[in-house]
Amino acid sequence: MFIQIILLAIGFAMLVKGADWFVGGAVCIADRFHIPPIIIGLTIVAMGTSAPEAAVSITSAFQGAADITVGNIVGSNIMNVLVILGLCAAIVPLAVTKSTIKVDLPFLTAITVLLFVLGFNGTISFFDGVILVVCFALYIGYLISRTIRYSAQVEEEEITTMSLKKAVPLLIIGMALIVLGSNFAVDAATEIARILGMSERTIGLTIVALGTSLPELFTSVAAALKGNADIAVGNIVGSNLFNILFVIGISSLIIPVPFARAFFLDMIIAIVSTLFIFVLAKYKRSLPRWSGFVMLAGYAGYLLYLL
Repeated sequence: MFIQIILLAIGFAMLVKGADWFVGGAVCIADRFHIPPIIIGLTIVAMGTSAPEAAVSITSAFQGAADITVGNIVGSNIMNVLVILGLCAAIVPLAVTKSTIKVDLPFLTAITVLLFVLGFNGTISFFDGVILVVCFALYIGYLISRTIRYSAQVEEEEITTMSLKKAVPLLIIGMALIVLGSNFAVDAATEIARILGMSERTIGLTIVALGTSLPELFTSVAAALKGNADIAVGNIVGSNLFNILFVIGISSLIIPVPFARAFFLDMIIAIVSTLFIFVLAKYKRSLPRWSGFVMLAGYAGYLLYLL
């Protein structure tokens, strides 16, 4: 038990430092190339922090165990919104950009509903996977065009942030620390849970789901504390889109992904939580501090249901 606690502490230390370096590098790259911070959050940061979910789900599909894919993704997406965005908003109110309100959040809501519809018959098929991957490609194309339009509007100005020679290594090393730190934390927490007598189901629905969301958690909190709300919000929106469109999409191209009826309630919670932040952002132009506490309370209720 003592060794596992030490490993858990090491994992969290790696996550904290890795998130700090990763966000710093991402912000510098965005400045250097005149890329909107929200785009960085929706792409590089989102895909990087979703690496654990992608690794678990796609590897499982190759091994013929795709039945854990939906649980892993849906559980992580719910945690991303209710816990991570909730915690960030509770710490500091998060401003939401117009483009996120008009496009990204409605698209995420629609895609979450689409996943529910595709899986209603009990399986995410190869054809369903094609639909998801095509939607992912179209969205990436849209983000590229959005970046080009933004760059054309931004006047060249002197950059005072760190050089690219320092920013790129920080980004890479930071991401590596985040992934390794999450692995340390998940393995140690799982072993501690087993020692304490928790069931495999409870471990999977709580610790593993939290573990694969640790990169998003530490990266978004670090971004929020640094005043980069765009990266914090973009990270969660982008991660959830990446999880559904790319991870489940690619997994279902490898092998049909079972979609058990037990996930129907979880999908409804995922849809409602996404709709909540969309409606709130649309009318408030931000995620105020009180909404963070509401989201955290909502997840506490969901966790009680799981347990």
